[in-house]
Order: sequence, then structure tokens, then C-alpha cells
Amino acid sequence: MGATITTRVSDNIAQEIKIISNTEHLDKSAVVRRLLVDAIRRWRIENALKQYAKGRITLWKAAENARISLREMIECASQKDISFQYTVDDLKKDFEELK
Repeated sequence: MGATITTRVSDNIAQEIKIISNTEHLDKSAVVRRLLVDAIRRWRIENALKQYAKGRITLWKAAENARISLREMIECASQKDISFQYTVDDLKKDFEELK
């Protein structure tokens, strides 16, 4: 089923959740779950992009870590103006990881 996580939020956040809940015709817990899923996805992408920008991982590995396609990771890197760092050695590593 899943774990239950309890947290305290500000009145402003509670009000925003209520507005979304009413607008989307969802219960508040469904709204919170959806927002958490989106936030976790964005965090995975941002974290992978940071690792890639520092040269710690390849773009392929960044995409894998973020759980998105390589094409989507290239797009995300481009949107963040992260330069494309891809060498022949990186290509060889990526092919080896595919095997």
C-alpha cells in the first residue's frame, strides 16, 4: 500500500493545497501525493544535472539517475545552459553500460 508520512505545513501552503484540491476535484492527500511526485522528479533531474555539470557522470548516466530518457536529459541540460561534455571515452562507457 505505501507508507504514511505526517508533516506540518504553513497556513499558506495548506491554503494552496485546498485551492488545488477544490480546483482539481481531488482530495487533499491526492494533491499532496501528486505534488511530491513532481517535486521528487524535479529533484532527481536537478541532482543529476549538477553531477553532470561537475563532470562526475556522463549525460547518459545523468539520464539514468534521473529516470528520464537521454533525449529529455539533453533538453534539460540545454534549458539550464549546461555545456555538452561528451567525449569518445564517454561514448565507449555508455556502450559498455548498455551491454
